[in-house]
Amino acid sequence: MKNFETFGVMIDMSRNAVMSMDGLHRFLPLLKKMGYNCVMLYTEDTYEVDGEPYFGYMRGRYSKAEMKEIDAFATSLGMTVIPCIQTLAHLNAIFRWDKFPRDCDDILLTDDERTYELIDRMFSTLSECFASRKIHVGMDEAHMLGRGKHLDIHGYETVNDIMKRHLEKVLEIAKKYDYEVMVWSDMYFRPWNDGKYVAPKCKMPKEVVDSVPAEVIPVYWDYYQSEEKIYSDMIENHKQLSNKTWFAGGAWSWYGMIPFNRFTLESMIPALNACKKHRIKNVFMTMWGDDGAECSHFSQLPSLFYLAEYAKGNRDEAKIKAKFKRLVGIDFDEFMNIDCPNDVIAYKGGRPRNPSKYMLYSDYFNDFLDYTIKEGVGAKYEEYAKQLHATAKKSRKYGYVFDAAAKLCDVLAIKYELGLRTRKAYEAGDKAELERLAKNEYVKVAKLIDIYGRSFEKQWFADNKPHGFDVQDHRIGALIRRTDACRRRILDYTSGKIDRIEELDEALLPYHEKEESINKNKVITTATCNMVCMGVSAI
Repeated sequence: MKNFETFGVMIDMSRNAVMSMDGLHRFLPLLKKMGYNCVMLYTEDTYEVDGEPYFGYMRGRYSKAEMKEIDAFATSLGMTVIPCIQTLAHLNAIFRWDKFPRDCDDILLTDDERTYELIDRMFSTLSECFASRKIHVGMDEAHMLGRGKHLDIHGYETVNDIMKRHLEKVLEIAKKYDYEVMVWSDMYFRPWNDGKYVAPKCKMPKEVVDSVPAEVIPVYWDYYQSEEKIYSDMIENHKQLSNKTWFAGGAWSWYGMIPFNRFTLESMIPALNACKKHRIKNVFMTMWGDDGAECSHFSQLPSLFYLAEYAKGNRDEAKIKAKFKRLVGIDFDEFMNIDCPNDVIAYKGGRPRNPSKYMLYSDYFNDFLDYTIKEGVGAKYEEYAKQLHATAKKSRKYGYVFDAAAKLCDVLAIKYELGLRTRKAYEAGDKAELERLAKNEYVKVAKLIDIYGRSFEKQWFADNKPHGFDVQDHRIGALIRRTDACRRRILDYTSGKIDRIEELDEALLPYHEKEESINKNKVITTATCNMVCMGVSAI
């Protein structure tokens, strides 16, 4: 890679989906052909640890044999696998078994002998399975560190003091296995920066600089900016911590069923420019799976390819697109169109919005986001569905990804506005329209949800282990059940069995007023998007 020594990806295997061995055997060669030379497997608890049977229990964890196979396969391709784990926070799944010491929330209890026994076993197992002597130990977003059981036992201590002591103990264990340790860097910023990570270029507090051991590699992560200067400022701040800093960008896969390839490019091209300018030599793209990991990583091929070409120094968009088509057999712009199910809301900068998820799971009677819906917009999904179905028929290798996206649009062509249409008919006292909706749209959308669910199931099992699809079955099954329940309630009302639908008697209140108009001069905001996309039972 022309501008970078390491140019890799980090695949989230902990948010419900664990890529299958077959999925990795298809995905890693594609990455290698693009120019990626490193892969990190982000595994909070989804890997076997010797002596810890409850660690990753019933979560589709990788066995030691599978990890060894992954490492050998990647090595045969000329790629390095770096374990990317957690040794402090983000371990909520393990605490359900009451076998591990907990401070509070998803945070391990620091200064506890059992905690360090667990970490030692993590390192011991991973050192046996992977050849790389680098390991990413996480330690990010421990927002409530020292505020739970640790406070009861030891009294109040600053986050910085606890972090420093804990990292020293983790490093001590790492040295036993000849590991070079990487950590997410946000906890070096939040305690003094009002809880925020990103800070303008500044002189870093001395106590923070002094708390970063010389042997540690800080990893600056950021996927949200569209301005090169913000990335540059943060890189300058990190240089005060270490001259070893790596950068972790983001290939947007974590806002639902559909990727945001366009925002990946919008945010990561300025990031790569900043990294090149400041001579950051090691970069990787995170591929998170928040709230269920519904998004297929094969749907992200165009943005991953574009970034790899850009990192090589190729700035000729026509050549990039031509090379992409030769690699995957689909026109670049046509593949990028897989983003379209979120395009019903105009993108105006800031973080992307994900109506394809929150309006799929919106409730027909209780959805406050119906306030943001403009009538007639849902019809766009009919056109999106036609486009995606056409692409699905063209591609033998990737048709299944487009088929799932197309069938999601089939659902949303009806469901996107169905709650609002139901409410308006009820408020107008139009029982004939309510009955028509119940006997037609509600029946049809329930069938389409089931059809989509089966296509989504095919996508999941093509890419992932079966573990975790039970969550999707519960969600989609509940949605079908709720659709039928609302249909029956409507018919009970129109037939006179009940005299009202109480939920629909409650008026919709304004939601996050803005100057732009979607409906009644309101627009769904970043805050709305973030809350709703994470609102369906966390994994």
